[in-house]
Amino acid sequence: MASPFFSDFGLMWYLEELKKKEFMKFKELLKQETSHLGLKQIPWAEVKRASREELASLLLKHYEEQQAWDVTFRVFQRIDRGDLCERATRESTGAWGCGGTWLLTARLASGLADTTKAIHFGVGMTLEVISGSREGEIQQCLAKESIATIHKHFYENITQEKSKYLELLFTSKKPGKPSHTVLLKGNQGIGKTTFLTKLMLAWSKGLIYQDRFSYVFYLCCQELKQLPATSLAELITSAWPDTSAPVSEILAHPEKLLFVVDSFEELGCNLREPECELCRDWVEARPPRLLLSSLLRRKMVPECSLLVTVDLKAGQGLEDRLEDPDIRMLRGFHDSDIKLCICSVFQDVHRATEAFSIIQSNEQFLALCRLPVLCWLVCTALKHETDRGKGAARTCQRTTALYSSFLFNLFTPRTADSPGWQGQAQLHGLCSLAVQGMWTDCFMFGDKDLGRNGIGGSDVPALLELRILLRCQGSEPSYKLLHSSVQEFCTALFYLLKSPGHHPHPAMGGTQDLLLIFLEKSRAPWVFLGCFLFGLLHERERQRLAAFFGFQLCSEVKQQLYQCLQCLGKARNRHGKIIYLALFYSLFEMQEEAFVSQAMGLMQELTFSILNKTDLEVSAYCLKHCSNLRKLGFSVQGVFKEEEKGHSSVGLPVGGPDLRTAEAWMPPWTPPARCPCTCPSQGDRQTRLQSWRGPVCSVLTNKELLQTLQVKDSTLSESAVTTLFNQLKQPNCLLQNLLINSVTVHCESWLLFEVFTHNPNLKHLNLTSTSLCRNDVKFLCSMLSHPACNVVELVLINCKLTADDCKAFASILMDSRKLKQLNLASNYLKKGVRTLCKALCHPDCALQLLVRRKDTPVLHIAWVSGEIYTESTLALCYLSDWCWDYLAEVLLTSKSLVHLDLSTNTLRDEGLKVLCEALRYPACRLQALCLMQCSITAGGCGDLAEVLTSNGNLRSLQLGGNHVGDAGVKLLCGALAQPSCHLENLGVASPLEGAPRAPLRVSGFSGGTEQQDAQAPETFFPPLRDSS
Repeated sequence: MASPFFSDFGLMWYLEELKKKEFMKFKELLKQETSHLGLKQIPWAEVKRASREELASLLLKHYEEQQAWDVTFRVFQRIDRGDLCERATRESTGAWGCGGTWLLTARLASGLADTTKAIHFGVGMTLEVISGSREGEIQQCLAKESIATIHKHFYENITQEKSKYLELLFTSKKPGKPSHTVLLKGNQGIGKTTFLTKLMLAWSKGLIYQDRFSYVFYLCCQELKQLPATSLAELITSAWPDTSAPVSEILAHPEKLLFVVDSFEELGCNLREPECELCRDWVEARPPRLLLSSLLRRKMVPECSLLVTVDLKAGQGLEDRLEDPDIRMLRGFHDSDIKLCICSVFQDVHRATEAFSIIQSNEQFLALCRLPVLCWLVCTALKHETDRGKGAARTCQRTTALYSSFLFNLFTPRTADSPGWQGQAQLHGLCSLAVQGMWTDCFMFGDKDLGRNGIGGSDVPALLELRILLRCQGSEPSYKLLHSSVQEFCTALFYLLKSPGHHPHPAMGGTQDLLLIFLEKSRAPWVFLGCFLFGLLHERERQRLAAFFGFQLCSEVKQQLYQCLQCLGKARNRHGKIIYLALFYSLFEMQEEAFVSQAMGLMQELTFSILNKTDLEVSAYCLKHCSNLRKLGFSVQGVFKEEEKGHSSVGLPVGGPDLRTAEAWMPPWTPPARCPCTCPSQGDRQTRLQSWRGPVCSVLTNKELLQTLQVKDSTLSESAVTTLFNQLKQPNCLLQNLLINSVTVHCESWLLFEVFTHNPNLKHLNLTSTSLCRNDVKFLCSMLSHPACNVVELVLINCKLTADDCKAFASILMDSRKLKQLNLASNYLKKGVRTLCKALCHPDCALQLLVRRKDTPVLHIAWVSGEIYTESTLALCYLSDWCWDYLAEVLLTSKSLVHLDLSTNTLRDEGLKVLCEALRYPACRLQALCLMQCSITAGGCGDLAEVLTSNGNLRSLQLGGNHVGDAGVKLLCGALAQPSCHLENLGVASPLEGAPRAPLRVSGFSGGTEQQDAQAPETFFPPLRDSS
């Protein structure tokens, strides 16, 4: 069957569908059919007294998996139970992908000489499929070679409705431009190979792409990587049924070819090989990695179409190296598929309903069940607990408990309460094998690997029979664990069984190394590892482990994990690398309040994303234990949906990601199945709001040290927004900095601005990339003019402000004595600058810092005369030549402006000359001037040199990204040597693309002021001084 483990339980499931008389008839015919197929007879005495479950075991014990299904299907047909054949093939196809489809094809090809279509599989495997007019011939072939997998493929009902979804696969999003490259992404076990099989069979039956493709070639990367150097022509020839393949004829029309590349990540190819290593000639031999890279990079047969499947995580960035690919994503099981799987495992209606209820009420379990392999694992684990009378709802509440139940029950005989020594040793060997694989990025193992980790030759058949170990395709014997998550669980278990120093492999890392790598997500396959490690420290799991192995486990792991978290809390340089949500999930699995409080008490700064209800719950669980939190940043998407329709919204994200490039696309393969289970409602709105209102928002009022909150890239409903803003209004909210960036808020904007009239502690507001309409600006300015508002810094970068909005801000600049810093970067201000300049010249204007740039989105800190100014290089203000006269007047008139940033505006030497005339006057109090990427040349440096020697106030000058050249630098250095120059910080980086930017501290000149670099106070943003 399609699944390597479906057969074990599937035989039993379908035998149990037989009535008593049918079952007895099955036994009688079994002897005839095994004889007809030339199989060794099972002793009749054993068959006669066997129950349905025992007979399934006998079939798998005496015959190979495929042989067992062959004979079972033949008998089903003879007792008029062909419906069981159809059901088995439908459910196995919907539930588990067939990784070895090509294994069945050679048998069928020999019986079909007259063909019109050809699908070529792997190496030496060919499937020739004829049209429906020769279905009788297919049935005759099946009568001779009755393989369950062939039965599955040819009797799968690929309807026209399903075919239309397949036809969409190569439909480009660009009108009039056909798609030639499709990248199909999905998690491991999601059913990518099954999808490819359906697509190719639909094509072979004439349902899709009849006029587009004449030949379809299937390339299995797992097999390709084992080949020596070969050519494309040799691959085609080796796969052809005859001695000579018409290669020239095939490649004469390359636009009619489709190459299907399955499991690309298995080849270890990153498509970055030098072009000189690639080949353009299809008869030229290359290693498989280079051959495939040549094909995908269209150096060879560039006119062909490509369909590439890749693991979701391993495929990150691959689309950038393919030529104009269309991205598709497989979502996995629908609820109807999950129900079907449950009903196959649980024969009792009541127990099936209970199991589905458990899965639906736990979003983590539901997410696991989207993957067919893990759906079977979840159902099997729940069935084990139910069969042993332990109550699955109580014992399987967490993911770790689910995997523990599955694995330990697998090695424990049904009639026993504990495993035998052999089962303990086998599991121990699997753990040793798994940890070696995790540290060496290996998920396939040879016989030597098994032997080195204590898995002997006699253990392999037993592990294969349990289906915890699976045999891989290939000429050399190789194996893998049931799923990569099972390998992660066994790895975590190893650390509790033994010290990593006891493992012979040199690549092994310690517990702290493991946790750091997991939290930084520097290894993509490490998805559950940290969660399992913490989850196994749960008291119930420790008891279960001790009972299984018969001894106390390693007691040092918890202390080692805590020490690692201590280091993380102190290492500020690691903050940007840590995925804190991974830590939250790990602590949530552990469920030990004392340890969680200690661990979260170490964290002073947290940044994370909330994408679903479970993310919200685990975040809330951990946030309530943060006793020393100072800075909090998070994003929320897809959690609050109920109230988003029918409300006005403020804060439409500006320049956000185009999600259409990663369109979710999953054809509904399996129609809704009849199932006694009832589907509970999706989500619980009150539960989500309670988690949001409780630990998440209440952290603003019960954490005295919290100073900064950033909400970014979020969509919030009216209820969520109201709850958040109400907390910000509370007198015990001591927050000082509020950042609302790229946020869509489904409420009136005045609710946000009203917060600042109630909370006098809030002094800094940052609305970067949050769109503001005219009314929003009015509300904002009304807030700034309120006597209770204490905002001193306002950042409105990329907020879609216009020249008309400048009138409102000009009024605030003249009236407010509190606002000291204003950042209007990356807004289309144009003539509005004139209005702002007039306000800046007003004697009542108290503004000290003005930023108006256009540049790349990088934030940095400038140190000026002992004060910190937060500025942004994200700007686009479209300043014109006429602006410089107004700004020059501001420089001469303003008594408060000490920092001016005009970076990335087209200033040129002519505009600079106008500004320098004002800067030379002693009345100009400017201390910091930033003119990065302003088209200044060496000619402008002469004017700047005069300013440096005549203006004693200027302390910082940034000229990075201008073509000043050696001549310009020489002029500036000459000025720096003068006693009258008091400049302390000069940035003169060349405008080389990609050149690193670093600060230059000016000291040691005869006229310069020597001072040590001071450590700037902490800010929410990563510090980056200007270029040098």
